[in-house]
Amino acid sequence: MNLRLWLVAAGAAILAGCDYTTPLATTPETPIDPALVGAWSRTVGNETQRLLVLPLGPNEYLVSFPAGEKNALFARACLCKAGERTLVQLTWFGTAHGTLPEDGRVYQYGVYTVKGDTLQAGLLNADIVKRDAPSAEALVKALNANIENPDVFRETMTFKKDKPPADPNKPFKRPPVPPAWQ
Repeated sequence: MNLRLWLVAAGAAILAGCDYTTPLATTPETPIDPALVGAWSRTVGNETQRLLVLPLGPNEYLVSFPAGEKNALFARACLCKAGERTLVQLTWFGTAHGTLPEDGRVYQYGVYTVKGDTLQAGLLNADIVKRDAPSAEALVKALNANIENPDVFRETMTFKKDKPPADPNKPFKRPPVPPAWQ
């Protein structure tokens, strides 16, 4: 199977089989981390995967992965507390094809670090912290019970920040308004 087809299948699997039905944060309250905002990329085999993180508000992000692709996934994200640990809560809500989640498994949780132009991120491993937590409290308890397990988060993904445009002061160019909207 070629890598592009595998990436499309993996992206569909992420949306179709997100890990959790329980949110840790129902209302985003923690301010966003500006270091996380931007366009990021990583190379897997011969393919470049792009991650786009934009501020959606003072406490929330819009995430697209793989950004710019026909199979891009979209999520709202916020920072939330799980005991003493700060996590990113991703709420996947659709794809670039207009596909919507079919069940309540729309949440994923991750950790990240940003050092300079490098982002390292890992998702909570649902094989270790089981998917069936009935409440946020139970999910935090299960995470804390497994926090010493080196596999509690899946393989770390490393992204490099994409360079901004040569002229960041260039006016933003909006796409043309379709005639039917005028």
